[in-house]
Amino acid sequence: MAVMIPEAPVRRRVRDRHHRGVSRWLVLAGVAVGALVMLVPFAFMLLNAFKSPGDYSSDGPLSWPTEFYTTGLRTYWSTVDFPLKLWNSTLIAGSVAVLGVVVSLLNAYALGIGRVRGRLWIVGLFLLANMLPQEALVYPLYYVAKEVGLYNTRLSVIIIFTVIQSAFGTYLLASVLGTFPRALLEAAALDGAGTWTVLWRVVFPNLRPTLAVLLIFFFIWTWNEFLIPLVMLIDNQTQTVPVALASLQGDRLMDAPTTNAGALISLVPAILFFLIFQRTLARGITAGAEK
Repeated sequence: MAVMIPEAPVRRRVRDRHHRGVSRWLVLAGVAVGALVMLVPFAFMLLNAFKSPGDYSSDGPLSWPTEFYTTGLRTYWSTVDFPLKLWNSTLIAGSVAVLGVVVSLLNAYALGIGRVRGRLWIVGLFLLANMLPQEALVYPLYYVAKEVGLYNTRLSVIIIFTVIQSAFGTYLLASVLGTFPRALLEAAALDGAGTWTVLWRVVFPNLRPTLAVLLIFFFIWTWNEFLIPLVMLIDNQTQTVPVALASLQGDRLMDAPTTNAGALISLVPAILFFLIFQRTLARGITAGAEK
């Protein structure tokens, strides 16, 4: 009777993340160099924010300041009333982010799962609307806002950017919901779930990571908008942070240290927002990649 001798297990060489070849280290070094290059303008901004106008005019923007100059920071803070501008930007960007996500979800639910007639044409229309330049929209928006009495109000900018951002969000979510598992929808229908129950109990939990990413993007995009707020908000009480920063530059004279100080202060809230929601953004992107 033959005895079967088990073969010795073959040891496979497992390569950890620290031993993946020279090419990966070269790619990592290239990414690090690229990141440093992108940080150079921010370093110049930080350097010139604490430089006196005399140092800037005599030694240029690349020199090291001879004194720690903070007058530019105080001047920008008091001249443009930065706390009010910060509140305006936060209110507008936060409202647009929330409303844009809600409108995008409702539209995409009707297009992706409701399967309305002419779905592809409607989604293409949303894509076309998202590609329109804002310069082409300024005059019609200005005229309509004047006619309805919303000109120079934060509500007008909130409505405009909610529509603009939700056009992109609808196109993205409609594409995602077009491939939503039908088995989940059929199981919910067999359990007696209605349209709203399916939306909030089945669709919304599965789209939560994607919606979180959209919320972050809508906030940052709206925070950085300049042209439409510049045209629609002419009062000092309604202007946003980017518009207030642009108001420091005159026709023939620009206070470079104060402008750099204002840019530094204006950049801090966006950086803090990104750092707070960095993990949410990473989880949302990872969840989307896994799906």
